Order: sequence, then C-alpha cells, then structure tokens
Amino acid sequence: MIRKFVFITVISLLLQTNFVFAGTEGSEDLSKSSEASAKECFEGVSRAMFKFNHALDKVIFKPVAKGYRALPAPIRKGTGNAVDNLRSLLTFSNNLLQGDLGRAGNTAARFGINTTAGILGIFDPATRMGFEDQGKEDFGQTLGAWGADSGCYFVLPILGPTTTRDAVGLVGNIFIDPVYQITHNTEIDNGVVGNSSYSEHNYYYYRGTGAVDFRAKNIESFESLEENSIDLYASLKSLYLQNRAKKIANSTSTVETQNDSDWEEIEN
Repeated sequence: MIRKFVFITVISLLLQTNFVFAGTEGSEDLSKSSEASAKECFEGVSRAMFKFNHALDKVIFKPVAKGYRALPAPIRKGTGNAVDNLRSLLTFSNNLLQGDLGRAGNTAARFGINTTAGILGIFDPATRMGFEDQGKEDFGQTLGAWGADSGCYFVLPILGPTTTRDAVGLVGNIFIDPVYQITHNTEIDNGVVGNSSYSEHNYYYYRGTGAVDFRAKNIESFESLEENSIDLYASLKSLYLQNRAKKIANSTSTVETQNDSDWEEIEN
C-alpha cells in the first residue's frame, strides 16, 4: 500500500505540468469562445497551490527532464512513440463515447499497425501509411463534447490546473482507460495471482515516462513563457482554458499567445 501511494504521488507530481497543449494553424478565434474562459474559484488558494507545484517542478522535475534529455535522441523518440501508442487506447475509448467513428477507426488502425509493424509502438509506420495522428482524447473532452460546461477553474496541489469538468474527467479516465484496467484488474483474479507483466506499477511507469518525456521536450518553452509573462499564473490559466476549448471542438486554430511549434502535446 505504501509503495502504491508513493507511485501515485510521484506520477501526480510529474503530471502537474499538464496545463498546456500544442496549438495548430487556423483561422477560428478561440479566445472569443465562452469555453475558453471560466470563472475563478478560490483564486488565493489556487495561486498558492500553483507556487507550490511550480517550486516542485524547479527542484525535482526539471532536473529529471534534463537528465532524460541527455539520452540519445533515437531512444527518446522511440520511448515517446511507445508511450503515445499505449495512450491511444484511451483516445479510442473516448472516440467511441463521442460517437466519432471515423476518428475511432483511425486510432484503432494506428494502434494495430504501430503495435505490430512498429514493434510495440517504438516506430510509427502508421503515419507513413496515411493514418495520421489526429490528437489525444480524454473523458474531460468527452464531457465537453456532450455539452457539459467547464465549471470553475482552480489549481489542485500536485495535480495542477483543472476545471470542474476536467476534474471529473480525470476520475472518468480511470474507468475507461484499457491500460489502467488491464494493469489493475488482471494482477489478482479470484485470489489467484495473475500475469505479473500487467501489474499495477507498470501503469505508473508508463504514465511517469510520458510526463518526463513531455517535460524534456518543453524545457525551453516553459522557460520562455516564464521569462516573458508578467503573471505566469494568469498566462498558464489562459493557455489551459483556450487549449481545452480547442481540443473539445477538435479545432485547428492556434491559441493567440503561442506559436504551434512551441509546444509538444499532452493530455489533461
């Protein structure tokens, strides 16, 4: 139990960087969308939590990301591809829940091709075959697609920025993520120990690796935003809300404060 708690805490700390997403070129003005704004709840507490999370990032996770980036580029590329391949299973679940059968088919094809021909997702032959990555989906986006309002914006200790809808989505992801279900529900079956290859800690290794990979890809982007923002808290809040709106709408527009090449993508 203690070891499991440590795993959860560490991965949650890593994932507190999940407040920005990559934008892409387009003409739609998301900044005018009501979904790109949310009322502030407990701003004083949220700012304190943000400072706490930001300090942890500087002391722990940025150094870890720099160490990871010292690895050879092909290793980092393959690792990122493999993590994204597993993550596509959650995207597939949400494609179905949103009734987007076209994207679901594309996601399934990518997973099948990359898992086999791409050697467990290390390589990405699916893109070369015409099955391009159409972006990640999570249950928070699904709730938005179903018409749920974002609700209050606030910052959680360790977990970072979120909204009421996205906080519910984080819980929902647990129930519809095939990777989580496989690793947590096959270890013990009717009192018989199952395949250790699917044990719980592997799920946290997978999530933690994805978070470190993202942080390593965006070291300069975070530094640039920090240096150029008068109010870093407000800047990140704006980026988070605009990009969640873009994701829910499956939009191709860019957020007004960032170039699309500045950021690598990560789910909420």
